[in-house]
Amino acid sequence: MERIDEFLEERKENNLLRVLKPAYSRGDGSIYVNGKKYIDFSSNDYLGLSTHPKLKKVSSEALQEFGTSSCASRLLSGDSELCHSLEERIAKFKGKEAALIFNSGYQANVGIISALCEKRDVIFSDKLNHASIIDGMILSGARFFRFQHGNFCHLESLLKKHRHNFRNSLIITESIFSMDGDRAPLKEFVELKESYNCKIMVDEAHATGIFGQKGGGVIEEENLTSQIDIIMGTFGKALGSFGAYVASSLQLKKYLINTSRSFIYSTALPPAVIAASLASLDLIEKEPYRRKTLLEMADYFRRELKRYGFMVKGSSQIVPLMVKDSQKALTISQELQSKGYWVLAIRPPTVASGEARLRFSLMYNHTKNTLERLINDICKTSCIRYARKCS
Repeated sequence: MERIDEFLEERKENNLLRVLKPAYSRGDGSIYVNGKKYIDFSSNDYLGLSTHPKLKKVSSEALQEFGTSSCASRLLSGDSELCHSLEERIAKFKGKEAALIFNSGYQANVGIISALCEKRDVIFSDKLNHASIIDGMILSGARFFRFQHGNFCHLESLLKKHRHNFRNSLIITESIFSMDGDRAPLKEFVELKESYNCKIMVDEAHATGIFGQKGGGVIEEENLTSQIDIIMGTFGKALGSFGAYVASSLQLKKYLINTSRSFIYSTALPPAVIAASLASLDLIEKEPYRRKTLLEMADYFRRELKRYGFMVKGSSQIVPLMVKDSQKALTISQELQSKGYWVLAIRPPTVASGEARLRFSLMYNHTKNTLERLINDICKTSCIRYARKCS
């Protein structure tokens, strides 16, 4: 097909062709690629739980007892008591009546939105929402409008203009945005939801385990649990496992079990994975110092980068250093890799044109000494003057 050849050639010429780089192993804040050890700033294992002895122990025990696979979808013979135990724990953890497990964050968002909305409905979505949310909206067949990132005034203008033309309305936002590391104004969105008779869905993938007194996320921290209709999140980031969930009313759970195609037609998660997720919820409760230390280190890193004149975004464990130019971002990334840091350039189409950046994903395992060395090495990279001009 000519289109494929043209696409690959164009990307190659502009140094934009992405390639897979297999890691030999990772853990404790490090990653091994091509036999070399790097300090890992690309992982979503924010609390360092993926290599925690307790998670490995319970996974191994479940593997020995139940085998490697669930071997069927949950509506056939793939259901298990472990699945129900995890759903009960998540519902309690997120302060909701019920919860339902999905196989990934992508499958959760696609499956929830496409089942919940249809042609007579309307969706209002933050412009920087994850690709899985966008794909879910497209599959739903509903009309959707994208409001300016975090801009509740723009959202209200869209609600005023369009809400009355549709039967049902859904507002969708992330709580912590994966590429910018900033927070949504959830309280303002809730007020609009109530004023314009909407439901609201919040993706807490990057907030679960990190924010809130119990680690429940931004929704818990802002005391909005009862006012948020649908809470989605993942096990594959701060919880150090794999899979995703929705926490909601029991009525919605029953509906999704019968209508969400990504749930119905997927083999259930392996028992070893579910066991790890259950154990990670215990650790979130018993080891709160992990999230406290993580956020303190992220605040320090962001503050120091600003002090040296760099433009950084966010207020979370995700710290984007804005470079804007894709080639410059690649060059800085490569120079930092040569110094032993695994940090990747984020470029279009993942972010908008002119918004290229280095995305530093901090982990509990990163120490202040590590961050001090990193800041010093950032200041020595050849393109850094360009990055400072961007500020």
